[in-house]
Amino acid sequence: MVFGMATSKVTITLDNDQLDEVRRLVAAGQASSVSGFVTHAVRVALHDAAGWREMLDEALRDTGGPLTAEERAWADGVLGVKPRRARRTSRRNVA
Repeated sequence: MVFGMATSKVTITLDNDQLDEVRRLVAAGQASSVSGFVTHAVRVALHDAAGWREMLDEALRDTGGPLTAEERAWADGVLGVKPRRARRTSRRNVA
């Protein structure tokens, strides 16, 4: 743990098999704790997502720029992405 790093406690949901496997890794000394394992997994996933975003941005630059609305709709349809609903503004976020 890095001292001075702000942290927040959250609740996550895992399949029982996943949690059992993480606990086995902790018991075997291959992970410091369940929380430590999840923190590491999130760090790796964020790094991967940033890498994919960089590759996508480069590919778009090389092929004519950002997707048009029509191209995005086509890609979403092919990938099975459902349209996002508008997010509600939390009272905590309202000044």
